[in-house]
Amino acid sequence: MDDMTDPAATEKRPHIPVLLRPLLQAVAPVSGDWADGTFGAGGYTRGLLEAGAGWVCGIDRDPMVFDMAAEWAADYGERLTLCEGTFSKLDTLAGRPLDGVVLDLGVSSMQLDLADRGFSFMRDGPLDMRMSQSGPTAADIVNQADEETLADILYHYGEERASRRIARAIVKARAEAPFETTLQLASVVEKCLPRSKPGQSHPATRSFQAIRIAVNDEFGQLIDGLEAAERALKPGGKLAVVTFHSMEDRVVKRFLQARASEGGGGSRYAPQEAAETPRFKLTPRKAIAPDADELAENPRARSSRLRVATRTDAPAGPSDRRKLGLPPLVFKDKS
Repeated sequence: MDDMTDPAATEKRPHIPVLLRPLLQAVAPVSGDWADGTFGAGGYTRGLLEAGAGWVCGIDRDPMVFDMAAEWAADYGERLTLCEGTFSKLDTLAGRPLDGVVLDLGVSSMQLDLADRGFSFMRDGPLDMRMSQSGPTAADIVNQADEETLADILYHYGEERASRRIARAIVKARAEAPFETTLQLASVVEKCLPRSKPGQSHPATRSFQAIRIAVNDEFGQLIDGLEAAERALKPGGKLAVVTFHSMEDRVVKRFLQARASEGGGGSRYAPQEAAETPRFKLTPRKAIAPDADELAENPRARSSRLRVATRTDAPAGPSDRRKLGLPPLVFKDKS
């Protein structure tokens, strides 16, 4: 889960790309053409360029990030191209075969730190949460979805055990006045849950995460992005994905394991799976976690995990999404 601690505490620290050092070590030597599918503050892009990438396509659905990068992006000249869009279309946006793809999932610290973007439950702002600043807002979902749908969103996307209680309270509160701000929603959620103890997450953490995921179709975008990376990468190309909560990491892990599998695994209870030529090799096989030095430097990294895989020369293809650990709501919404 994204670390959504008090953003006021982070204003004193510059943006620090999570797991940048181990990522660059895992994909070394860095060269050729890359896509940074979640450009944000540009930390991974700059890291790749400084490490030896010849060209990076920085992609982000949030147009604000490119305005913020204007003061330094020109320093890299033609080695850097900025593209507004979602990483689910990174193969099309990059427009060329790639030597590497980096994806940093979840909400960025920049978005958390701006109250008017509506991601934070610690500051009052419009109930927005749109990464692209277009389309339906969090307020639209909270004010218009029926109680059962709200409960499903909170449970499946936020793993919130009190989802039904919170959904019921939201529907009751909006009957008196529609939700317009983040603190309105946070207050209703807080009243449904026990007071958090020191060191524990804010009571509204899971609910805000769930609604944000729904607003931005983050799981649908994730699978589309992994498939787009598979299409774009050259044989030997590297895919590096940083996750921040268990659901994201589970989906990425299962996707890469399935794409690295050669089939088999049958038993008398289940038929053997048809063998496929692996499309990736896991390099390394297990996720990389932040070390003590990184945690001291950047507490927001504590829940992060890095997975790296190397593309083979097998043709790209669709994935079986029902085997990837996606929340059931992903399929319910698209049925």
